Amino acid sequence: MNLIITCARYFELETSQELQGILENLGDLKPIITITDMSGILTVKTKIDSIEVVRKIKEMVLEEPWCIRYSLRIIPIQKIIETNMDSIENGISEIINLLSNEETYRISIEKRNSNISTQELITKIAKKIKNKVSLDFPDKIILIEILGKNTGISIIKNTDILSIEKIKRGISE
Repeated sequence: MNLIITCARYFELETSQELQGILENLGDLKPIITITDMSGILTVKTKIDSIEVVRKIKEMVLEEPWCIRYSLRIIPIQKIIETNMDSIENGISEIINLLSNEETYRISIEKRNSNISTQELITKIAKKIKNKVSLDFPDKIILIEILGKNTGISIIKNTDILSIEKIKRGISE
């Protein structure tokens, strides 16, 4: 998977069909869209760069706000690993070069179907990073999305996560 999509509960099938059409229009005729066993969560494996998908969908929504009806958030994932402390710690170490020495960061963790300790994980990762922390306005977010046995990680800008609701609210104001 290189995208995690959230939607309203019980609208997973409609969201899957919506994503299929969007990704086909963007050039991926065979994306793998999976409705997880977690209500309101889908995963997508697309051949298109995940951050590029977010950027293009954001443009689509700004142009035509109601072209997206079911997807709520679209989250790019750069690496998939097994859900355990060591794997997550090692996975972050492998992509930490996406954070330059001058950039500030924040660690964000979303857990679903996992009892891993959030505080322990943040502490272990933060010890390895020399950069300054900025909880309010970080240059980059170290994103850890735990979905049961699998974890997706990314080091991205806040604007690389797409919240359809926020964009639509911004248009109407």
